[in-house]
Amino acid sequence: MAYDIEFSTAAARSLRKLDPHIQRRLVPAIEALADDPRPHGVKKLKGHEDLWRIRVGDYRIIYEIEDAKLIIYVLHVANRKNAY
Repeated sequence: MAYDIEFSTAAARSLRKLDPHIQRRLVPAIEALADDPRPHGVKKLKGHEDLWRIRVGDYRIIYEIEDAKLIIYVLHVANRKNAY
């Protein structure tokens, strides 16, 4: 079963503002979450109950998994120095 991926307004805006070269690296990683929401290398964020993050180069994708509804909410897409 594949998960649906939804973006917060801020995450969608952040992704659109990035250089197209970087977008081409991030979008496939986000789309891959639909098939495997907890891929190798994923980290659960401390201090947050349901937040996860994946690394794509110097960028971080922070998201929430809702297993009951099969939805992944992408909350934040940013360079690692601004991600947290």
